[in-house]
Amino acid sequence: MISYDVLWADVARNDLDDVANYIAEEDGVDAALEVVCRLERRAEKLVSLPKRGVIVPELLDIGVLQYRQLTERPWRILYRILGESVYVVAVVDSRRDMVAFLMERLLRI
Repeated sequence: MISYDVLWADVARNDLDDVANYIAEEDGVDAALEVVCRLERRAEKLVSLPKRGVIVPELLDIGVLQYRQLTERPWRILYRILGESVYVVAVVDSRRDMVAFLMERLLRI
């Protein structure tokens, strides 16, 4: 079985920092650290069987098939498989409007 490298894009690390900061303000530092650890552990599972995640439904609707997601409620971890590497490209609150998020993210690039 192939072992994939799981790599975080800078923008996804920034998302993780934003999640941590938001939770720390609302629920404290310990809660923020627990959520960040859960998200990182979930993403690390992509080292084997990275196709376990589903194609991002909002992108599937428009024919974009190369991005997948894992859910660690209420968060969505978006990633792309390239060769033997998995690139985490975003961490998004699933309660957020994904189309608006994707448009905002594309406009920042």
